[in-house]
Amino acid sequence: MQIGFVRAALVLGLLAAVGPFAIDLYLPATPQIVSDLGTDDAGAHMTFTVYFIAFGLAQLIYGPIADWMGRRPPIFVGLTVFIAGSVICAMATDISILTLGRFVQALGAAAPMVIVRAVVRDLHTGTEATRLMALVMLVISISPLLAPLTGSMIISVASWRMIFGALGLIALAAMILTALRLPETLPHDRRVPVNPAALLRSSIFLMKDFRFMGLTMIGGFALASFFVFIASAPLVYMTQYALSPTEFSLVFAVNAVGFFAASQFAAGLGQKYRMGRVAFWAVCGFALATSSLFALVWLGFDDLPVLMAMFFLGNSCLGLVIAPTMVMALEEHGEHAGMASSLGGTFQMVAGGVMILICSPFFDRTALPLVGAVAACALIAFVLAVLTLRPQPEAKAPA
Repeated sequence: MQIGFVRAALVLGLLAAVGPFAIDLYLPATPQIVSDLGTDDAGAHMTFTVYFIAFGLAQLIYGPIADWMGRRPPIFVGLTVFIAGSVICAMATDISILTLGRFVQALGAAAPMVIVRAVVRDLHTGTEATRLMALVMLVISISPLLAPLTGSMIISVASWRMIFGALGLIALAAMILTALRLPETLPHDRRVPVNPAALLRSSIFLMKDFRFMGLTMIGGFALASFFVFIASAPLVYMTQYALSPTEFSLVFAVNAVGFFAASQFAAGLGQKYRMGRVAFWAVCGFALATSSLFALVWLGFDDLPVLMAMFFLGNSCLGLVIAPTMVMALEEHGEHAGMASSLGGTFQMVAGGVMILICSPFFDRTALPLVGAVAACALIAFVLAVLTLRPQPEAKAPA
């Protein structure tokens, strides 16, 4: 069933924003949670690691279910689980219970994210799919722009526990939005029954597809750089630079603007220059910006304006990577869009969680480890882009 382009972008974007909102709304409260629950920075980082890994693994479940039952039922199940996780977080008395609640939240939040990508593939392909994905990402941009500010406002008048109460209400609103505004986009004749053996064969087939895996992991390490930033930035910015929760939220929003503004040019540039070429050069720009920032910070130029300017530049390049690589990875797998979407999402989110786990021992509330971790993710993405997307010379016509 077809729905209007703008309506699809609004509904899908708001649904997909539930998961990111559960991260960004929480950021300004990180130092307060560390103090209140008597934990350390590693404990706080673990709540992010667990969230990202659970978010990724859960997509392996929702994708096949969405191919079998349709797109709408798994959304309702996922949002219900998310609400349950929010309740656990709000009632947490120590970091272990909070981590458990974040795990449950992530299990639920994965449903809207994986199904949104599958719905985009149901409705459009090629540059139209990139355009729709870019619009969806524009709607998702309300999360890094507004969620940290909203979170800082909540903790200025109430406990950090109220953040999770707000997340539960957001999930409830998303359920109502789905019921009223999102029609089923997968016809019965295109549904695929859940068959474990077939799923295993499909997964192996996808993992053997070098282009699918390359595109997936380019996006994965690009996203991992952002996840590493999310996990460490609140403690760095509010310690080394002594920012208040509100000031941090504003700085975070500025860094996010470049990403989402640039993403709106992805479809047009992809149509003119080919999506693969645009994504390749964007990864090159991202790696150059983050590597340059690491060199500057290593040399002692770690002032806040330097970080803001270089992260803005790097994130602007990143905005031309995520949507094109997602679309290209799914382009040739329309018959199993749900499985391809879930498998790709799993690899991407797990990459982010593992990078946080690897880098966490080096984080010391200063800028250098943060910048180094982001640059490392960018360089891995660059190597993968060279192997997967490097522009080939034009073939010469025979004489």
